[in-house]
Amino acid sequence: MKVRIVNHSPFDTPAYATEQSAGVDLKANIQEPVLLGSLERKLIPTGLYIALPKGYEAQVRPRSGLALKHGITVLNTPGTIDADYRGEICVILVNLSSEPFLINPGERIAQMVIAKHETAEWEVVESLDETARGAGGFGSTGK
Repeated sequence: MKVRIVNHSPFDTPAYATEQSAGVDLKANIQEPVLLGSLERKLIPTGLYIALPKGYEAQVRPRSGLALKHGITVLNTPGTIDADYRGEICVILVNLSSEPFLINPGERIAQMVIAKHETAEWEVVESLDETARGAGGFGSTGK
């Protein structure tokens, strides 16, 4: 599948690190370092713009290394980029650690996965069929 991309950053166009990688890294397109304080969130630009085919979305996800080592994650994970969005891809980062974190220009801040999706056609009904689980959720099926 081909995805059209405009790269207004000084960094290389995102590429898959290995043949079987699901996502590509997104880099911080900032002019100078940005300090992200404890429990603070900031919108970080990437300089990337994409045009996805109909029926696809781009999911913005945290990088596991930043999450484990520094407590940095994507606040609305996974963030969805719709096929008809043409604005800059930006990442909402949040610092869940007790220490400030410095985001440097070109730092890999998130990953992006392109995924196929379906569009639902809603059928309004008066009730739903019964199941053994019913309305049980939030741990109702045990540990």
